[in-house]
Amino acid sequence: MTTVLIVDDQPMQRFGFRMLLESQDDLTVAGEAANGAEAVRLVSELRPDVALMDIRMPGLDGIEATRRIVAAGDRTRVLILTTFDLDEYAYAGLRAGASGFLVKDAQPEELLAGIRAVASGDAVVAPSLTRRLLDAYADRLPAPGDTEATAQDSRISQLTEREREILTVIGQGWTNAEIAERFHLAESTVKTHVGRILAKTGARDRVQAVILAYDTRLVKPS
Repeated sequence: MTTVLIVDDQPMQRFGFRMLLESQDDLTVAGEAANGAEAVRLVSELRPDVALMDIRMPGLDGIEATRRIVAAGDRTRVLILTTFDLDEYAYAGLRAGASGFLVKDAQPEELLAGIRAVASGDAVVAPSLTRRLLDAYADRLPAPGDTEATAQDSRISQLTEREREILTVIGQGWTNAEIAERFHLAESTVKTHVGRILAKTGARDRVQAVILAYDTRLVKPS
């Protein structure tokens, strides 16, 4: 059973999400939060599998709540809801550590599939879309020499040359099948490499690996 925390400042929106989730045999609502501060507290108390996080809320918004949840090392993965697929809120949410985002007008089946994917450890944003987001907001990326970029470089140094090559093309939005063809590898071998890259760098999922590739300048904005 996948447990979900619903975070939204609109009571009717929370009610709609609850009705949808409780109609599913494999999903259950762990609780509800009306703002970011309440979300951070309930994640710590309830340890849900997924926090379905609205971005724009009074007080502590969904981006800062996501950042605090991820920084605390909680097992909870965050799926953020935003208005447009290419806006600064989606960008900021992924940078804060969310495992994906969906637009608010997504179909119910898309929302359910997204929650299940995030709960299983997958990311709910195509790497190609993540790259488009990073390119669109490239001016917000850390400049070379920034403390953040330098700190993350130490994680890159743990990678083998092949792993660094694969992280670079992940950052360019390549799929496992494309990587396998490019490097003449079995797709299962690529999956093994990707798993090792995530483990060594501490990236939570493929989306965070794309962001890491940009932050450390393995990939540069186009």
